[in-house]
Amino acid sequence: GAVRKSNVTDNDSAKMATDKGVIQGYCGVATVDAEHQVIVDAQAHGTGSEQALLLPAVRAAQAHMSSDTVVTADAGYHSESNLKALAEMGVNAVIADNQRRQRDPRLVGQDKHRAGVDPLHDKTRKPGKTVLFGPEDFRHDALRRCCTCPAGHTAQGGHEAQQRGYVSLRYRFQAAQCGPCALRGQCLRKPETTAARQVAFFQANTGSAHPYTQRMRTLIDSEAGRALYDRRMGTVEPVFANLRHNKGLRRFTLRGQTKVDAQFKLFCLVHNIEKLAKAGYGTG
Repeated sequence: GAVRKSNVTDNDSAKMATDKGVIQGYCGVATVDAEHQVIVDAQAHGTGSEQALLLPAVRAAQAHMSSDTVVTADAGYHSESNLKALAEMGVNAVIADNQRRQRDPRLVGQDKHRAGVDPLHDKTRKPGKTVLFGPEDFRHDALRRCCTCPAGHTAQGGHEAQQRGYVSLRYRFQAAQCGPCALRGQCLRKPETTAARQVAFFQANTGSAHPYTQRMRTLIDSEAGRALYDRRMGTVEPVFANLRHNKGLRRFTLRGQTKVDAQFKLFCLVHNIEKLAKAGYGTG
């Protein structure tokens, strides 16, 4: 029943977040053989979510897999549901999560490389935008089970809640406290309709709701897991560099998912023909 926006020029396309802003377009996915850098499968979809593209790509390449095959993918494809589906399919996989780099001992001290501001990836808040109070702006006493807001109002008796494997202490302030508060506009996302503020303080992660994610973290943090995942960079990234820089595929020039998918497959086919030619295929 809600109003849905679509692109009247190409209804199959979607908004894509890039390092230069949001553009209207398609996402190209390629499954690449690590030994020869031959593209096994290629698909183009009008979606900004890479998570939804992992399983179709794996299923399309399953005919070329053996019991020794290991699928690697970056953090954009990571989700608990994807990991569960791969396990049920019997597919060995090493897929990174968003915190992998922070846990990798080889990358200790990487923050120094982020000291400068990248003008193409500047995430600083724009002036004039209201910054709402977060949990860090509240004074929390876990022993006494009380919480004090920036305006000085106190909520007592925080209750423990568990959701998706996360344990937190949650507090709800009274409407009588938040209603006349002068900081209401800085505290509530929708002050015109929300009666009172709720705030939660993270306590622990039981991992019970994400068993496949916990298992994958253990694998990718191991020496063997890191060695497998590190091969991904040298396998698939040079292929995309070849398609983009050498072959000139910087923009799709057609409209509609069917035509764009065909265009992407043609470029990938040229890449494979070039690989076969340089390997002397058909000349012996």
